Amino acid sequence: MLRKLFIAAAFAAIAALPAGASHGISGQTGTQSLLMPGVSYERDVEFTPHGPVVLDVVTAPRPDGTTYTLTPVLSNNAVVATEKLTDMQKELSTTSTVVGVNGDFFATDPGKPSGILMRGGVLDTAPLSSRSSLGIGGDGTLTVAQVSFDGSWRGTGQRRQLDLNAAPVKGHTTLYTSSWGPETPAESGVVIDVLPSLPSLQPSHIVTGVVAQVLDHGPVPIPPGGAVLVARGGQAPHLAAEAPAGTTVALRPTLTPNWSGMASAIGGGPLLVSGGKPVFRARESFGDPVLNRRSARSAVAQLSDGRILLVTVEGGGSSYSAGMTNYELAVALVRLGARTAMGLGSGTSAAMAFDGTLLTRAIEQPVADALMLSYSGVYAAPPLSTTLSPNGDGVDDVQTFSYKLVRPSQVTATVVGPDRSTFTLAQDGETAGVHTLQWDGKVAVEGSWRFSVTATDDLGHPTTADRQFAVNQTLGFLQVTPKGAGVTATFQLARAAAVTVTVEKGNGIVLATLLSKKLDPGTQSVAWGGPAGSGYRVRIVATNAIGKATLLSPLNSRRS
Repeated sequence: MLRKLFIAAAFAAIAALPAGASHGISGQTGTQSLLMPGVSYERDVEFTPHGPVVLDVVTAPRPDGTTYTLTPVLSNNAVVATEKLTDMQKELSTTSTVVGVNGDFFATDPGKPSGILMRGGVLDTAPLSSRSSLGIGGDGTLTVAQVSFDGSWRGTGQRRQLDLNAAPVKGHTTLYTSSWGPETPAESGVVIDVLPSLPSLQPSHIVTGVVAQVLDHGPVPIPPGGAVLVARGGQAPHLAAEAPAGTTVALRPTLTPNWSGMASAIGGGPLLVSGGKPVFRARESFGDPVLNRRSARSAVAQLSDGRILLVTVEGGGSSYSAGMTNYELAVALVRLGARTAMGLGSGTSAAMAFDGTLLTRAIEQPVADALMLSYSGVYAAPPLSTTLSPNGDGVDDVQTFSYKLVRPSQVTATVVGPDRSTFTLAQDGETAGVHTLQWDGKVAVEGSWRFSVTATDDLGHPTTADRQFAVNQTLGFLQVTPKGAGVTATFQLARAAAVTVTVEKGNGIVLATLLSKKLDPGTQSVAWGGPAGSGYRVRIVATNAIGKATLLSPLNSRRS
């Protein structure tokens, strides 16, 4: 349980990253932070005539299908369902570390994505030909195109059209695979063929199954690894006559263009960037309110060197973020270096999260599917404290490191100092899961240090994760004691430093600056005559050539 708390605290720190400086219009960017090896996160702010606009940007390596994978995730592993993005990520946490955004547009009831969903080369839903789809190649290349679907079934007669995992339509025949959910829709006056076993449905491949049972109403349980054909209206007699029990039925799903070589695909749209240029009008089936209204939006893009961008523009309030139109987002993506890009779902469903923690600010809404960038190597959480201060004052005297393995691995964990001194903290075979290490740093040289963990998993794949921290004993022994109507903060300086002492609210808003100047080594004190109740705290920051050290204490308590 303690190990989980360490990781949760680290994730919470990432989610609380402050907004960066302006980007885009002024050309400035916010500070990048490391989410996981090779994957960075940046929150940018553009100041526009319509108000500030916040963009959350993740930059990741080309998804090679081994260490890094870009793939759609279906909510609750069912077409007819919705789920929060963070919950989808938590379900994946034992097999990978993930960052992702919301996926396709979808109907709230029952939650079906509007376009294509293909995972591992297997079709779950058909594309919407009037909108763009995103194909993800096995080599990590992204392709955006308008794709059409032609599905057919054949028993003892001719080929006949079918829909795939779709809501019932009068006069249509629909194939329901186990991706749809546990059972078919409730219907009467229909013909239903149950296929207990059916190979996975891949584009441009013919698969066959034997009809085991014929029924006239639903819902009907969908066999795991099998499928159910439902024919309605004028198509019902054809299914009854040409596919009675015992008949071998051939099914052929065809995509145009031929995407049989794609590893996965997801719907959305419209096309935003083509050949490195923003697309002003993609001529896809979206109404003006969807495209031209400023709103929260998400997108996926690829840079010329193959790296991936996941971008969410936040919206919903001009005081925090006014959102963007579709074309404004396209322009922003080009500024970020996108060569090709496609939009995803917009509005309240637009969100970005890392390993189960939201990075965007808006209240999270359930979605039908998501697009996830997964990392299967060793992940090191940010250290619980950015500064190790082993001076015996009881604050930050010990540094705690946490890392996650998704497969059994041979692990070496070290800390390396500014003088290249190296201490080995672990060197052993370890099981999958979260592991923690502690280091007191009593013999450490002050300055910038690096925690590094290298893991070679049972498949022979080596990965490394690093985190930076500092060893700094300049500041310590903070005590806050009542004095008259106020309090006095006393602290020790081990060496000269520029010191700032502030009083702030619990949310970080500064109420008063009590001190801001260079101080010599020794015992220092500063008085505060204001309120000393709960919700107020004193922050002391000491900066010198070694780095920056910080101590924080509530004004109604004592730290020693």
